[in-house]
Amino acid sequence: MKKIVVFLMVFSVGFSYAQDKVSPTIEKQGDLTLVTYYHDNGEVQQTGAFDSNGKLHGEWKSFDVEGNKIAIGNYENGNKVGKWFFWEGDSLKEVDYIDSKIVSVNKWDNKTKVAIRDK
Repeated sequence: MKKIVVFLMVFSVGFSYAQDKVSPTIEKQGDLTLVTYYHDNGEVQQTGAFDSNGKLHGEWKSFDVEGNKIAIGNYENGNKVGKWFFWEGDSLKEVDYIDSKIVSVNKWDNKTKVAIRDK
């Protein structure tokens, strides 16, 4: 009997938690399907698009639970391509992709010196 009570409590807590989730928004735009996913607190988690074959396509952005941007990059036919940027605290990581394979990685933080050329 004790196991049944515990099971029912866990089930009811899990069910009520699932009801609090924010549903993604979906919008058809030509051959693309634009989507926005949300954190449980209602903040945007991720935005991007799928092509007509259901593959990730175009620019995708990711945000933390407080709404801060943590990643931005592009997909072509479901593959990561070009420069992707990842923010981690005070540092920025730039990752170059070709067909979802990492080609190079650069990392900057507040201590990194940047040279500025005057005209």
